[in-house]
Amino acid sequence: MRKIAILASGGDAPGMNAAIRAATRTAIERGAEAWGVWDGYNGLVEQRIERLTSRGVAGILQRGGSIIGAGRCEAFLDDARRRECVDYLRSVDIEGAVVVGGEGSLAGAMELHRLGFPCVVVPGTIDNDMPGTEITIGADTAINTAVEAIDRLRDTASSHRRAIVVEVMGRRSGYIAVMAGIATGAEMIITPEHPVEIAEVIREVAAMAKRGKRHFIVVLAEGAEWSAEELSRHINAARGTLVDGETYLARPSVLGYIQRGGTPSRFDRILATRMGIAAAEALLEGASGMLVVWHHNSVQIADAAHLDPPADPWGETLGHVHRITST
Repeated sequence: MRKIAILASGGDAPGMNAAIRAATRTAIERGAEAWGVWDGYNGLVEQRIERLTSRGVAGILQRGGSIIGAGRCEAFLDDARRRECVDYLRSVDIEGAVVVGGEGSLAGAMELHRLGFPCVVVPGTIDNDMPGTEITIGADTAINTAVEAIDRLRDTASSHRRAIVVEVMGRRSGYIAVMAGIATGAEMIITPEHPVEIAEVIREVAAMAKRGKRHFIVVLAEGAEWSAEELSRHINAARGTLVDGETYLARPSVLGYIQRGGTPSRFDRILATRMGIAAAEALLEGASGMLVVWHHNSVQIADAAHLDPPADPWGETLGHVHRITST
């Protein structure tokens, strides 16, 4: 290949720029041109591309977001539009693409692959919900951001004897919630994968209050049954019903998009660099329909069509955490 495209799709994740930089410089070092596609698959639909240079991607390693934009594209869901995108890429002599993004980005890349256009995907999403890989670019930074926020919230919770329900991102995945909850010693972690009953939450809150704890931290994944505000209302509605008023006043705190921005961690910068290099090399060597994965402490290239997510990712972990925090 002499000319490849690089695009970042879906939600942005810290470390995407490091992957873009690595893929660009790898392509150039191997004698190929690298072209950035603006705003994910939107740039293919709207034919907005720009040549990337070694100097042009300098100084972006430490920056969050994506210098070529990101985002979702409804138009790309149409098969006729996808075929037009392939025709356009071929008309400008682009022979393959490195796609950085999450599940939706992978699905889009696989559609291009099925149309005969080579694609290799780098998993970039804070949710860490991609099949086959133990970690995705951005997840580590998002956890660190959540941990810092929860540590600060605990200070206020202890000062005022509060229950704080901290809602973290993750879509349908509880990864950020579990890891941030472990790292901060949260009293309860609630994920979409392992729902709990309101009665169980109330019992735990009341039990901790009775033992004299001055705070109760719930780390709640955004894909769980309730929002932080809803769960806080349930806790407040039950005040005084179990232990004669010895309980907490609950307050919600939604961290939101702060978890997606900011300087990527050391781990995410290195992971993204290694994955970006691997993706560009695999593409230039003729690979397609592949996903770069982190497995057994190494970067590997896997067939994206034959990867399955784990059936029960957090069951054992949450069991251990509950035994530690409930004492």
